[in-house]
Amino acid sequence: MSIRLKGESRNLSTADWIGAAMEAIVAGGASAVAVEPLAARLGATKGSFYHHFRNRDALIAAALDDWEAAQTEAVIERLELIADPGERLRAVIAAAFADRVGGLRDAALLAAAAHPLVKPVVERVTERRLRYFTEAYRQLGMTKTRARRRATMLYLSYVGVFDFLRLGIAQLTDAELAAHANEVLSSLVPASAGE
Repeated sequence: MSIRLKGESRNLSTADWIGAAMEAIVAGGASAVAVEPLAARLGATKGSFYHHFRNRDALIAAALDDWEAAQTEAVIERLELIADPGERLRAVIAAAFADRVGGLRDAALLAAAAHPLVKPVVERVTERRLRYFTEAYRQLGMTKTRARRRATMLYLSYVGVFDFLRLGIAQLTDAELAAHANEVLSSLVPASAGE
């Protein structure tokens, strides 16, 4: 999300504050969400903030709720339009690896999960995603235990590579990231049911 900087005149929306808060969390964890610096960055006053939120914790909670709704529940809803479970897994993982900003955000949120407001949401989102992947693997004919193991491997391959990128441990071009995604998919998503 692109945030409007100081000097641009318009009324800020709740979404503007949520976007700025998420950018701050990604950049520095939940402790980086502070009203005055965000207001200065947005070219707003603290009064604008308090028009939308009762306090800093409410803003953090709103940013996390927005992430959960847009990046998990809405994605799953769209995936349900794909009948084949293997194709659903391929589609979501290919899209996830292609979304560098989203992958870095997800890795940063997992890294910020020690914060008491972040932890329950990250745990809920992680479990929801794992349940969804597990169910797709079950539909491909795997046992519950094997499906959950495979779902965990798939999810960790996504989060892990973006954590490496976030920390500067690895540098991957978009082509290298796409090749990594293809390797993950060919290794972890069967071509046909029961494979």
